[in-house]
Amino acid sequence: MCGIIGCAASRDIVPDLLEGLRRLEYRGYDSAGIAVLNGGRIERRRVKGKIRDLEDHLRSSSVAGPCGIGHTRWATHGRPSEDNAHPHTDCTGTLALVHNGIIENYWALKERLRAEGHVFRTETDTEVIVHLLENHYNGSLEEAVRRTVAELEGSFAVACVSHREPDRIVAARNGPPVVIGHGSGESFVSSDITALLQHTRRVSYLADREIAVLTSSGVRCTTFAGEPVEKPVEVLTWEAEMIEKKGFAHFMAKEIFEQPDVVRDSLKSRLSLESGRVFLGDAGIDPKIFRDSKRVVLVACGTSYHAGLVGKYLLETLGRVPVDVEYASELRARDFTMDRGTLVLGISQSGETADTLAALRAVRDQARAVVAVTNSVNSTMAREADGVLNTHSGPEIGVAATKTFVGQMAALSLFALAFAQAKKTIGPEAVRPLIEELQRVPHKMETVLARAADIERVARNFLSCEHYLFLGRWINFPIALEGALKLKEISYTHAEGYAGGEMKHGPIALIDEGMTTLALVPRDRVYEKMLGNISEVQARGGRVLAVAFENDAKARNVAEEVFPIPEVHQLFSPFLTVLPLQLFAYYAAAAKGLDVDQPRNLAKSVTVE
Repeated sequence: MCGIIGCAASRDIVPDLLEGLRRLEYRGYDSAGIAVLNGGRIERRRVKGKIRDLEDHLRSSSVAGPCGIGHTRWATHGRPSEDNAHPHTDCTGTLALVHNGIIENYWALKERLRAEGHVFRTETDTEVIVHLLENHYNGSLEEAVRRTVAELEGSFAVACVSHREPDRIVAARNGPPVVIGHGSGESFVSSDITALLQHTRRVSYLADREIAVLTSSGVRCTTFAGEPVEKPVEVLTWEAEMIEKKGFAHFMAKEIFEQPDVVRDSLKSRLSLESGRVFLGDAGIDPKIFRDSKRVVLVACGTSYHAGLVGKYLLETLGRVPVDVEYASELRARDFTMDRGTLVLGISQSGETADTLAALRAVRDQARAVVAVTNSVNSTMAREADGVLNTHSGPEIGVAATKTFVGQMAALSLFALAFAQAKKTIGPEAVRPLIEELQRVPHKMETVLARAADIERVARNFLSCEHYLFLGRWINFPIALEGALKLKEISYTHAEGYAGGEMKHGPIALIDEGMTTLALVPRDRVYEKMLGNISEVQARGGRVLAVAFENDAKARNVAEEVFPIPEVHQLFSPFLTVLPLQLFAYYAAAAKGLDVDQPRNLAKSVTVE
């Protein structure tokens, strides 16, 4: 969602604010701005549009100063415009504030503040916060923030400055993430660690209902009630260069090609061929939790939900346990019940997804345990869980998830094997060949990626197609859903994912020469049935693309084009079948000249509802 960056130093920090905003672009946004303390006054620059537009504006209206805040806005309340862009200021222009989140009682606050004489210039919910600060300011910005947050209902991460205290930033959190960066003679605040990596790898994290005061000499934290809080400083292992494009045209392309290494990193030190065992000691999960669990519920949104569906098939097949996969937004709205024998897994690449966090909090008291499957082991979800399964994907900048999806599948594969060995539903001799095959998966993924040029050719040849049907069965049904989602997300092409067995229950009515079907037909337990689905499409004049094993003559006979993948154990085929779909979507969007890394209307991390 919205991105926040702030810096307090003893030098001009405007270049740092702009660089931080650039590194937050992947989160999705429609406007951007900065506010800088300069010579006892606040200088503010805002634009509707991209960071490059803000840079152009600053070339004609420059500003400099040692302390300031910046923001990329993704519109919730109020249309995208310069007026609605952050930072917002109070009536006097002596306070400036940026905000990520939603203030639920903003309208009542706005009506009250208007009656008190405050003049509002925007359509946003955020502006009420800065006017409340104005009401409460009496020489201490920290105290004004403390009194202001006491009046707010909803989720918020804020950072603010006052011209009367030109050396400091005050930040507060209740919901969306706030990361503090500790430098030498400088301090940083951000909504995301990627904005900090070029300056420092020493970070700490605000918890809900905490406030931080940042100056060039350090950071001090308290609770909303004013009680001092000692925040541990952690050293990140991510390097700044990990988020550079490394010669690729887009971050998404780079991240697709990084996926074999993501799987290798996920498997590292967690598998033993000698003993035929899986080790998840780093996840902090007591094997007794597995043995006591009689049901598993996976909770997620979007692409993470599709990874959860793959996990369902793995757990049911290997662990012989009932598994439900729930949309987090729907679960929290239902009268959902579970017993103490239920193990809950929350899946979120950021660990900050608002609906997933809310759903896990709603059920945690009923569950046997809650495990976080995430790419951010320092996230809110990870800190609140009983165990954390790290996906080891590294920073993902492209909004459309690719390598984090594969990282989640790798983590869930390990989880299913560990669960099965704890439950003794599968013995070491049966696990050993699965471990061997899982270790071969990264090399097989590289074989598929080496054929990217063929997939690009097909994607360009099908640019005129406006409708797609993605078909899969069993463990590749979730991959059909994910393939359709990727095509929709970045190429803005209508696509639907369906279970192959559902074809005759409605979707077959759509088949004609204007509909292309992309079918997943690895040679597995549902192979012949998928071939039957393809024949049904062909008989009705539909065009067919297929993902199938190399040298599969049957698939080549019924498909116009085949994306070949190496033979692989049927449980691990999603690692290979998803790659051509990701590449197809990427090349289709790139050929159309679209903004692949920042698709319209989308945000990387949905940290507010």
